[in-house]
Amino acid sequence: MPKFAANLSMMFNEVPFPQRFAAAAAAGFKGVEFLFPYDHTPAEVAGWLRENQLENALFNMPPGDWAAGERGIAALPGREEEFRAGVARAIEYAQALGTKRLHMMAGLVPAGADADSYRATYLANLRFAARECGLHGISVLLEPINGRDMPGYFLQTQAQAHALREECGEPNVKVQMDFYHAQIMEGDLAMKFKRWFSDIGHVQIASVPARNEPDDGEVNYPYLFRLLDEQGYDGWIGCEYRPRGRTEDGLAWLAAYNQ
Repeated sequence: MPKFAANLSMMFNEVPFPQRFAAAAAAGFKGVEFLFPYDHTPAEVAGWLRENQLENALFNMPPGDWAAGERGIAALPGREEEFRAGVARAIEYAQALGTKRLHMMAGLVPAGADADSYRATYLANLRFAARECGLHGISVLLEPINGRDMPGYFLQTQAQAHALREECGEPNVKVQMDFYHAQIMEGDLAMKFKRWFSDIGHVQIASVPARNEPDDGEVNYPYLFRLLDEQGYDGWIGCEYRPRGRTEDGLAWLAAYNQ
């Protein structure tokens, strides 16, 4: 039976972030994920999780200057010191929250940039992050993101992510398979999931093309949920979608899995 984690950066936006934990629990979620916890102290976020008996499935390492348009710095030459400080900060939060997975955002590659330099920087930073996180039993996740929503993002396909994972060689590096991004970039979701199943550390969902509830659009989620069960996937499925309206009003799709 799939287990779903509400993405509190995109869902339950009807209330402020601290109140979304209770809203998710009331809606039947046992887990939550979010982009970034850093606007709040580790103790505050841990308290909201504890009060609502929720598990934190995932959050992102610091992404650089998000407000200015940065989308991670792991692949950016010259930002290594900032990246390493971000790894330490993410681990501090993960330990407080009991989080076992951290997503390492790669960043945007400018047109005409030296691709080899960005790749070498990414691999060196990945090895550093994996070794630091490994000391605390934390996995580092790589997530390909589609180039329509995030033009120029360093990491865009499942094959690219798994090649980097293999080259890195650290056992706690896994790939995050967001079916929304993967469908836009490459499709063939079921076969790709089965091919790389043992190295997939987290799954996320949303409808395609609108990125709303997973009950419409071109992806057959009931089929994929059955496939995940058949393959023995026991991780979280992150609901990283934008509700069409009020979050609770769009959760009819979830009822069949919360019996």
